[in-house]
Amino acid sequence: MFLIVGLGNPDKKYEHTRHNIGFDVIDALADKYNISITEKKHKGLCGTGVIDGTKVMLLKPLTYMNLSGESVIEALNFYKMDPETEMLVIFDDISLDPGHIRIRKKGSAGGHNGIKNIIAHAGTQNFMRIKVGVGAKPEGWDLADHVLGRFSEEDRKLVESAIQDAIAAAGMILRGDIDQAMNNFNGKK
Repeated sequence: MFLIVGLGNPDKKYEHTRHNIGFDVIDALADKYNISITEKKHKGLCGTGVIDGTKVMLLKPLTYMNLSGESVIEALNFYKMDPETEMLVIFDDISLDPGHIRIRKKGSAGGHNGIKNIIAHAGTQNFMRIKVGVGAKPEGWDLADHVLGRFSEEDRKLVESAIQDAIAAAGMILRGDIDQAMNNFNGKK
C-alpha cells in the first residue's frame, strides 16, 4: 500500500484556499480513480483504491495544517508503511507561481508548518512530495492572510492545470518514475 497525503484545513471556510491545495489534489485524484474519501479514521478523512496498479490510501488530515503529522503517523503505523518509500505528500508552496508544481524526493520543511509536523512525527524528512504553487504573498500582507485566501479567477485556472499535472506526477511516482516526473514537471512553463 502507498499513502498519498494532501495537506489542508478541515473547516468549510478553508475550502479551495491556497493552503488547501493538497486537499484539492486529493479530491481530484479520488474523482479520477473513483476512490471514495468518506472514511473517518487516523485523525483524517480517507479512502483506499488503486491507481495505476498500486493500492493506495488517500488521506486528508482533519487535524488542521500545523498538526498534520498526527494523522499521517497514525496511518503509517496502522498499515506499517515506510514514509521514505511508501508516502507522497502534496501541499502548497508560496515560492512557486500558480500553475507550477515541483517534485522532490526529500527535503526540509522549508518553513511549511504542516511538513514540519510530519517530519517531527515520521522521524524523517526523506519522503516524496509534490509542491503546488500558490504564489508569493503580496508585499505588506500577513502570510496567514495570504495562504488562507482564495485564488483570483485567473490564478484558479492556472491552479486547475497544476492539479492535473500533480495527478500525472503522482501516477509516475507510483510507477517508480519519480526522476521522470521531476524531469517532466520541475521548471515546466
